[in-house]
Amino acid sequence: MAKILFINPVVREEDVPRHVPYGIALLAAIAMDRGHLVQVYDANAWRRGEDVLRAVLRADDWDVVALGGITTTYNSIKRIVTAARDECPSSLIVLGGGILTSLPREMMTWLPQVDVGVIGEAFETLPEILGMVDAGQPDWTRVAGTVSRSPDGTLVLSPQRALIDDLDGLPYPAWDLFPLEEVYFKNSDVLYSEEGMLATRRLDINASYGCSLICRFCYHLGIAGDMRYETDDKGNVNPAFDKPGTYTRTIRYHSPEYVVTLVKHAYDTYGINFVTFLDENLMTMDQHSGRTWLKEICRLWHEFGLMPTYEYDDNGDIKSWTGVHWSGTSHATLCNPEILKTMRKAGCSHLVYGYESFAPHVMKTIGKGASPASNIRSFFWTLESGIRPIPNQIIGFPNEDFESIRLNMEAWKKLGIVVKPHFATPYPGSEWFTVYRKSILKQYDGDLEAFILDLGDASAISAVISHNFNAIELIGLREMMLKDDTRMIDAYEKIWCENHGIPEGAPATLYTKSDYGHAAE
Repeated sequence: MAKILFINPVVREEDVPRHVPYGIALLAAIAMDRGHLVQVYDANAWRRGEDVLRAVLRADDWDVVALGGITTTYNSIKRIVTAARDECPSSLIVLGGGILTSLPREMMTWLPQVDVGVIGEAFETLPEILGMVDAGQPDWTRVAGTVSRSPDGTLVLSPQRALIDDLDGLPYPAWDLFPLEEVYFKNSDVLYSEEGMLATRRLDINASYGCSLICRFCYHLGIAGDMRYETDDKGNVNPAFDKPGTYTRTIRYHSPEYVVTLVKHAYDTYGINFVTFLDENLMTMDQHSGRTWLKEICRLWHEFGLMPTYEYDDNGDIKSWTGVHWSGTSHATLCNPEILKTMRKAGCSHLVYGYESFAPHVMKTIGKGASPASNIRSFFWTLESGIRPIPNQIIGFPNEDFESIRLNMEAWKKLGIVVKPHFATPYPGSEWFTVYRKSILKQYDGDLEAFILDLGDASAISAVISHNFNAIELIGLREMMLKDDTRMIDAYEKIWCENHGIPEGAPATLYTKSDYGHAAE
């Protein structure tokens, strides 16, 4: 059987490692179930540098070195595959995840060390690759969902891989292959709720894959059924994702029984006291199930004895608990007071809301289906249920303007909060990447790889898609928002209008075309 080394690349170098890579943990479990010999080097957890990485690569005669991640891991992956080819010249190097799926031809060109790329889900694709390695007669073109190199170096995409239907058929993640005690449990705390801050043994799970919404800044990368293969003007077949007016979605989620028995397994095996749901949007799945999915998860949470019971200190504050608290994501228009109260009674401590903006004219362009009123309503509903709402916001949308900046600040006063917004970022695989690709290339002197190398978690700015503001202006405006300095914002608006030749009393915007795709060009 194949001897495979999985490598988890470094992500978010500015923070400590907090999340066991769920996808790699699942693939490792699948590979072991098929009888393969599996080891994992978690470069993100250990962060020991290239010398240790190379020592690991030399430690055995690996048949396969496999890695993957999101686009922001590109810097790390580039270093890893270079070292892997140096130290393991005869090993098959396989790359998957969103980083490859979003730009398969570009990644295979920029990373010539990679032998096979996995496009979309790898749950069935990787076992087929390993089977061919065992057989000693590899022909990657016969494995659906791959990109590989022909003998003359031409890139070949095999037929598209269909999504799996039975998510409950997946094994539990191989968490035991990762440094839980040494690294991850030490970084369990999440500063979003009292229970989150007190968490000491946290793990993450995926209860669903994808989302029904069409947020134009989001990238599903095929796991929501939004991917299709198209032929370009050069005759090359490429994955295509959301484009203006063309959206497809496949809703898939684990059964409540699978979800809760998985958590019970983690509780009994690893003694966890907190779980984070990594799902894009829990409320999408609940709505699609007819409002039964989350209720049943909560009912089973009680039935399996996972509802937290507390130990208090002398001041009456929570000291510790038995059972498992949890958190996840919500949506302003899909939540309701009833389900929020039910979730709280089952141990939910906080929910992340992608509010993005409180400006109606901006929200209409995002594709999320929310409004300022629904954002505010959901915030207070969640607070009243006893769950902490965690607002996420973004500035730098295509039609961001001075009015939207002020409306966001006014909403913060109503909610009694201040939010440090992320910057609107056109990640590969999102609609905005498709629409603004020419603009991105202009900003990076035609070098798309330079843009990929520059990408982070959107807390820092990279390519700008705002029609009204440049990078310097967005950074400055965000600082003024955080300081509630409306005087400086008002003063700069006058300067901005003068610089752009906009007469007094006219709308302070350069965003005048309804089709932002044409405007971007």
